[in-house]
Amino acid sequence: MQPTRHILVTSALPYANGSLHLGHLLEAIQTDIWVRFQKMRGHRCTYVCASDAHGTPIMLRARRDGITPEQLIESMRAEHRRDYGDFHVQFDNFHTTHSEENRNLVEGIFATLDHAGYIEARTIRQAFDTREQMFLPDRFVRGQCPVCGAPDQYGDSCEACGATYSPSDLVNPVSVVSGTPPVERESEHLFFRLGQFDGMLRDWADAGTLNEGVRRKLDEWFEAGLQDWDITRDPPYFGFEVPGHAGKFFYVWLDAPVGYMASFLELCERHPELDFDAYWRTGSDTELYHFIGKDIIYFHALFWPAVLHGAGYRLPNAVFAHGMLNVNGEKMSKSRGTFINARTYLDHLDPEYLRYYFATKLGPGVDDIDLSLEDFVQRVNSDLVGKLVNIASRCAGFIHRTGDGRLSAELAEPALHEALAGAAEGLAEAYEGRRYGHAMREIMALADRANQYIDHHKPWKLAKEPGNEETVRAVCTQGLNAFRSLATYLKPVLPGLAARAEKFLRIPALTWSDAGRPLLDHEIGPFEPLLQRVDPKSVKALLDASGESAGPPPAAPPPEPAGDEPGEITIDEFLQVDLRVARILSAQHVEGADKLLRLTLDLGADGRRTVFSGIRSAYAPESLEGRLTVVVANLKPRKMRFGVSEGMVLAAGPGGKDIFLLAPDTGAEPGMRVT
Repeated sequence: MQPTRHILVTSALPYANGSLHLGHLLEAIQTDIWVRFQKMRGHRCTYVCASDAHGTPIMLRARRDGITPEQLIESMRAEHRRDYGDFHVQFDNFHTTHSEENRNLVEGIFATLDHAGYIEARTIRQAFDTREQMFLPDRFVRGQCPVCGAPDQYGDSCEACGATYSPSDLVNPVSVVSGTPPVERESEHLFFRLGQFDGMLRDWADAGTLNEGVRRKLDEWFEAGLQDWDITRDPPYFGFEVPGHAGKFFYVWLDAPVGYMASFLELCERHPELDFDAYWRTGSDTELYHFIGKDIIYFHALFWPAVLHGAGYRLPNAVFAHGMLNVNGEKMSKSRGTFINARTYLDHLDPEYLRYYFATKLGPGVDDIDLSLEDFVQRVNSDLVGKLVNIASRCAGFIHRTGDGRLSAELAEPALHEALAGAAEGLAEAYEGRRYGHAMREIMALADRANQYIDHHKPWKLAKEPGNEETVRAVCTQGLNAFRSLATYLKPVLPGLAARAEKFLRIPALTWSDAGRPLLDHEIGPFEPLLQRVDPKSVKALLDASGESAGPPPAAPPPEPAGDEPGEITIDEFLQVDLRVARILSAQHVEGADKLLRLTLDLGADGRRTVFSGIRSAYAPESLEGRLTVVVANLKPRKMRFGVSEGMVLAAGPGGKDIFLLAPDTGAEPGMRVT
């Protein structure tokens, strides 16, 4: 038995001037799965978050709505808590950065940094909106990136190339507030001397705190030289005024991460068994992890640890960064109806559909994640309804008919249960390492094995013949034990379904160790549907609702005429093509090839094949692993400079991101011939 860990976990604070969207949910769900898993393992894992409640956008939004900033942030905080909760995101505390806890911590940290010589006053030239008579935050100036030339970029960093700069560096800058070109005016500001922490930050980054992709990005910033950070803003501004510096306010990016500490402090004040210092003091043996999007790596992997170190606090054990969310292969778009708010989704679809689909896509890297709505429907229906819930629905009725609702006293096939129980540690390692996609594939492979067992014994057939009651009950007891193990493994992802399974099985709340203990000679309750299939009409209604306020999407250009339309062929000619179902075991980028992925395919009895496929622009490699597709199996092997390609996978579409891999219906198995 492993010792109890004491873990503090945070996810990035949602900004309090707008509703949650699915991008927010990607991160919160990723974090919630990890936290729920730790709690199932018996660890003391605390998850805190808060509303990011300061800054110029808050002030301007409140002014526009005719309310005070305090009224705005409190209403948004209530909305965010409700939406997160309805997606089963379970915070131990959800606070606000506009709190006395945060004010006291920020002022204390600033005083310590200032006393230690890490704060410096400088007069700078800053963007000023002459129409609105206000200095502009960096992100309220937009223009052309001075490094890569990308248009419509923020005044502090480029979303296209990742470069950081000042608003004065932008080409053709414009004020977001008034739409007029800003002028430059002088103002005195306080700077955090980030460059003094270069060595410390390099050592911390080298200690395994960041994944490789993030570490490489930090190397770029280190090589460019760390820039001192402007931590104050001029009025009008909604936030905390800096003590001793009248008319200056703490920049939101100073008090926002301190909000993690403040949220935990407020929780400690309500729960005396929690010790704030035990989690935040230097040398603490507790664990601290931040889950963030890759767009805020600079703040969390450079600025924040430097502030903590300079102020005498411990550093995070790790910062876990994830990629951005795309919908149907593209950046979320209001015009296409794919900018989906959390509440709009909840109005049409079950939140656990999304939790599961995100889990199938998530790994430890920073690759962007695509919510393909067609794949979403197929995967949820196939995996959760067709495989998982199907086990319970096939077996429950027979237990009531043959055994008065009581499971058998022994397992008919202990080896099957041992196989499921034996997967616990491997799945635990996958959850711990945030390799959720791998875990979901392994769990569904186990579900396939359980369904194959039921298919082999055919309890519905046995039940038609008198005298087989005990055999039927034994088969279905085995099936329901498999279902219980699978529900245990999926509980971090599907807490709602797990709760319904616990009620149906009449068992206490599942813990991780329950997967290894069979449930025998036990009375179960009546079966009720645990999860409904995704209705494609609901997905369409979701997209329609998401696009209502944006008007119709732009008309698509007419398709270009095909250059070489194929002529007619005979059935005999067609039958010469050997099409087979294949499972994608692994997918990898091909070094030196911009368009290719190396696919390892399982063709059942025909063994494994390596195929090079030009689908890299449309699919992240991890999104393909475990999927079924169709392959031309008798294509003459082609020698390429990267290796030998032993077939061709079938896909449709004009190219680029519009490539769609063909997939067989649920039930197909590797090696089956397509006829």
